[in-house]
Parts: sequence; structure tokens; C-alpha cells
Amino acid sequence: MSTLSKKRRQFIVLSLVIPVLLLLAFVVVPAMDLIRMSFTNWDGYSPSSQFIWFDNYISMFHNEDLWLSLKNNAVYFFVHLLMIPVELAFAVLLTGKLRAAKFYKTMVFMPYIINGVAISYAFSYFFSPINGAFDAILTAVGLEGLIHNWLSDAKIVNYVLSFVSLWRFSGYHVILFMAALQSLPQDVAEAAQVDGANTWQLFKYIQIPAIMLMVDFVLFDNIRGALQVFDIPFVMTAGGPGYASSTFTLYTIDTAFTYSNFGLASTMAVAIMVLIVLIYVVQNKIIHGIILRGKE
Repeated sequence: MSTLSKKRRQFIVLSLVIPVLLLLAFVVVPAMDLIRMSFTNWDGYSPSSQFIWFDNYISMFHNEDLWLSLKNNAVYFFVHLLMIPVELAFAVLLTGKLRAAKFYKTMVFMPYIINGVAISYAFSYFFSPINGAFDAILTAVGLEGLIHNWLSDAKIVNYVLSFVSLWRFSGYHVILFMAALQSLPQDVAEAAQVDGANTWQLFKYIQIPAIMLMVDFVLFDNIRGALQVFDIPFVMTAGGPGYASSTFTLYTIDTAFTYSNFGLASTMAVAIMVLIVLIYVVQNKIIHGIILRGKE
């Protein structure tokens, strides 16, 4: 074997070994320890703990506040889900011949690169009942009758927080859709236009089927993000009033660090991990096993 071949082989081996070691050290081992901890009553600071087997899992399933938090997560999911067609429409528009398209792309993507805590603080002041900009705008246009306690009304607070999340992440999805659309071969679109396809037919029969894998990714990212949302409700409402705007992750963090029940918090973390995996498997079966196979 030549020296070049040996070096190439060594490089390939190192390229595989190092990521695998990092994966084992920072993902697999902590995940196994998390599962072990979910069967204990560890309080986070005691040198020892007791195995209580499935008591944490039984307690989790009977926790009404936790189910309310999961229901709040569903609000984020459906709000973002309804926005996906709009994001796709914006992507199609921005990939077309639009004046000042680069400026619009920058404005659309800008919220995603801003720190989530900074965004949350900014919108806390925006929706503040004391000199808040949003209430001032409503008053200026004669709609003061619509003014509410945006961050303390249990009926609407999750929708307000979902709007903030939408403002932050929609631009990221638009950019992903744009990247997928721009990867399509131009000759296919041009051939369709020569055959008489209009804009809607081009979008429905060529662009959408071609970017279904990206739609699959955005949908999963929506599910994962909705289940793991934390920073926006934590900074803007701290989960209040009561648990009206708490989310699964926020409730898990409170259980661990506020109530010093790391065992139960580990159980919740395992549950959300399993839930994300199950949802991904189901989604993968639906999109790859039914939709994409039906397109072939």
C-alpha cells in the first residue's frame, strides 16, 4: 500500500472515530444516565439516591399541570403548521424576479439570527400594559377596544407567545424553502412553461413534489421546536399566570431546579425524547411511505 493510500485511510478512520467518540461521550452516555436517573428519586445534590422504579412515570402521567403544559406546546405546533404554506409562498415569491429581493431576504432572515432572549425581552416591552408599543398602535388607529392584558390573560397568552415564536423562526423556514426551490433544474421549469403550464401548475406539479423532502424537514423541525420551546415563555411570562403559558420543557426545568426533583424531571426528559422519536417515525412513514411513493 502506498504512503498516500495509508494517509488517506488514516484520515478516513480518524474522521469516523472522533465523531463517534464525541457522540458516545456527549449524547449516548448522558442519555443512558438520564434513563437511569428517571428511575430514582434523586434531588440533585444528595450523594446517593434510591431506585423507585416506575413511580416517576406513574406520577408524570397523573400530573394535570404537565398535561396542560403539553397542551400549550400544541398551540405552538398548530400556529407554525398553519404558517408553513405562507412561508412556502414567500419562498416562491422571493425566488422569482422580485425587485429588491436581497433586501427582503435579509429582512425575513434577520429575526432568526437575533438571540432568543433579546427577542423575548423586546416583545415583553412591546406587549406591556404600561406604555407598551402595541397598545399605543391600537390606540393610534382607533382600536383601543381590542386592548387586552396580552401576557397575563390565560385565554390568549399562548397565542401571543406563538406569534413571537412565529416571527423568530418563519424566516429560517423561508430560507430553507428558497434553498430547495433554487436547487431545482431550470430546464425542467422552462420545459413545463413551454408546454403551457401556468404559475399555479408549475408550483403544484413540479415545485412541490420536488421539495417534499424539505417540507418533511420543516415539518419535523416544527414538531421538535414546538415540543422543546423554552426561552420565549420563560423570559416573557415565566410560565404564568399559574401554568397557563408553561411548556413541557419549562415545566421540566422547574421540576428539576425549583422543586429539586431531578428524578421526575429526568422522566419528563425521557418522555419528550421518546415522543419526538415516535413522531418522527410516524411522519417518516407517512411522507416517505405514502406521499413520496405515490408520486413515483
